Amino acid sequence: MTTAMTKAWESKRTEETRRIEALLGPVFDRADAYRYNSASIRVRVIDRRFEGMPREKRDALVEEQIDKLPPETQRDIVTLFTFAPSELSAPPKNFREFMLNTEFDAPSPSML
Repeated sequence: MTTAMTKAWESKRTEETRRIEALLGPVFDRADAYRYNSASIRVRVIDRRFEGMPREKRDALVEEQIDKLPPETQRDIVTLFTFAPSELSAPPKNFREFMLNTEFDAPSPSML
């Protein structure tokens, strides 16, 4: 028998963040979003097309889609994480990406 463990961020999903996932999901390999606090939403996008791509270009591709969201949702997206699948492999190839992804998966307590 297996026991599925829910990641901490998954309990922070809202209808609004599910709409973000629904918008980005068909365009990218994986899209996750959650409300970090009352003033901010975190979004993580993982896509194989990001391999070797500069962060600015990755962000621009995702922001092109985010621009389709309502303005109030766009304003609340404060953190955008974009990863190539290889950047999340174990052991981590890049400590920075590993730590950013860890913060997404296990959010530190919010001050709000």
